[in-house]
Amino acid sequence: MTVSRIKSAFGLPRPQMLLMSLLAATTLDAAHAGGASIAPAELKAIGTIDARFQSYNIEMVEVTGGRFWKPYPQTMRALDERDRYGERPPIDLANARLRKLAAALAPAYLRVSGTWANATFFADTDRAPAKPPPGFDSVLSRQQWRGVIDFARAVDAEIVTSFAISPGSRDADGAWQTGQAQRLIDTTRSLGGHIAAVEFMNEPTLAATNGAPPGYDAAAYGRDFRIFREWMQRAAPETLIVGPGSTGDVPSPSGPGITTRDLLAAAATGIDRFSYHHYNTLSPRCAGRDDPAQALSADWLARTDTTFATYRALRDAFEPGKPIWLTETANAACGGNPSDKTFLDAFRYLDQLGRLARAGVQVVMHNTLAASDYGLLDEGTFRPRPDYWAALLWHRLMGTIVLDATPVTAPDLHLYAHCHPGMRGAVSVLAINASRYASSTLTLSHPAERYTIHATRLQDATVRLNGKTLALSADDGLPRLEPRATSAGAIRLVPATVTFLAVPDAANPACR
Repeated sequence: MTVSRIKSAFGLPRPQMLLMSLLAATTLDAAHAGGASIAPAELKAIGTIDARFQSYNIEMVEVTGGRFWKPYPQTMRALDERDRYGERPPIDLANARLRKLAAALAPAYLRVSGTWANATFFADTDRAPAKPPPGFDSVLSRQQWRGVIDFARAVDAEIVTSFAISPGSRDADGAWQTGQAQRLIDTTRSLGGHIAAVEFMNEPTLAATNGAPPGYDAAAYGRDFRIFREWMQRAAPETLIVGPGSTGDVPSPSGPGITTRDLLAAAATGIDRFSYHHYNTLSPRCAGRDDPAQALSADWLARTDTTFATYRALRDAFEPGKPIWLTETANAACGGNPSDKTFLDAFRYLDQLGRLARAGVQVVMHNTLAASDYGLLDEGTFRPRPDYWAALLWHRLMGTIVLDATPVTAPDLHLYAHCHPGMRGAVSVLAINASRYASSTLTLSHPAERYTIHATRLQDATVRLNGKTLALSADDGLPRLEPRATSAGAIRLVPATVTFLAVPDAANPACR
């Protein structure tokens, strides 16, 4: 992955003019600026996505408690790269605010996995051991897992997880044993829960640093995966096998020790869903040095496509036709960049959803729901960050039928279109103006309901919808997401804004 130097926050030029422009100039003559035209009634369907397309992760270490990526200090001058982690208690999955906000994104998949899951011992008793047994690094209690099941049920989420693969889960010859995994499956059933899908392990391409035994290679993975697959067919045939859950195969200065191609060749076939992980970059905790000024560039946003192309080719070579899931993603690995909790990241997040839905990816699981700087919610308060508001708008406006939006000539204008999830025949268009300085124009053949999110500065933690600040009410109620009526014709998209346009009267045949 490309890394450069992180600089201080930046904002739009003359920010006081942004709001005035946004509210005063909703339509104008099409010749005023370059852009695109869309006839919503004529857009063709090009695919469908899973109803749980927009999903999220709660890392295993959040459930158990332990050392996780520590949020950045108030000033980056205090950052010490040698002190990446902070001790955190288990997440309160019974918290009413957390449940309310997660439920607003339902239905979804809830993935409980991550690097720490590879070495987590599951104790099927409420009184877990104070220390993990030899060969494990942490302990998951029955009570904590019950909390996951109860949370998933309350927020209409299906559980996705992975199993421990550390030395404690192996026999004397180093082969993986099924005992811990069987215990988790049995306990889940006894608690009235269901595991919808499992990955054998988290990120096997990085096995050397992710809890696997020393010297673990593709041959060992192939042996273990065959054991895992045969056991799953007996123990939980209703649960989807997802894999390999790789990361790092895109050329980078320091690639993984094991390639996905080697893993797939060693394991033969046997997955139901092909999964991979993607981060645009590394955070400063892991020596990333990216300038946030590039976060709206075409090259930066296109990193989603570059990684997807790599894994789609591997899927085609080894598991042709299997649906693709992106089971872990955010802007920056290792807890996120300082700007990932600001409006700046909403551009990448929504553009990524649009690109991958158009490409046929079925599920995208954001990392995380509420931990460190890349969480949709603040980990201390569970209050929404800009990415959460972006997620909520996507959820309410972009349905499962993907449409072919008109090709765009303006380089910084990104367009995506879906059938509306709640109105027959209606079409929703997502228009992202990624230019920090130039307006774009989108001409619609029909009147629309407009939802524009913006901020005074790109690295603000507060965003506005059509000029109104988005925030929870005193009793944690979600605000009304009120659109502005927009006439047919040319719509001005001011710099660095994201606009959803719902077209109720499109009468698109694909959306009936």
